[in-house]
Amino acid sequence: MSILDEWAERHIEKALKEGELSSLKGEGKPLILDDNSHVPEALKASYHLLKNAGFLPPEMQYRKEALSLAEILSSLSKTGIKDEQLQKRLNLLELKLQQAGIDTQFLHTDYSTQLAEKLAKHQK
Repeated sequence: MSILDEWAERHIEKALKEGELSSLKGEGKPLILDDNSHVPEALKASYHLLKNAGFLPPEMQYRKEALSLAEILSSLSKTGIKDEQLQKRLNLLELKLQQAGIDTQFLHTDYSTQLAEKLAKHQK
């Protein structure tokens, strides 16, 4: 443990003893941490700065766009309409994600249903 870690620990412990950290928003709830496990150690600080400034790494932008396209295509398929250009764009994004080492299984399942079920479990 570095000297900065020890210093921070002491200040946190002191604040806890004095009650300065009680009644804070989110107290007692688990932290929601960003998953940056795919980011190389040398780039984590720069990715964090970019994220805080409102920018996403290319892979995350591809993922976001792919999810939107998958949702659009899903709603179109329910009406019987097919859009080949959107499907080609989605295929290209999926390939880029796979090349970046990101699993694309989320594009082939009913993501919204799975998300709703997971959120329902956490609320119970």
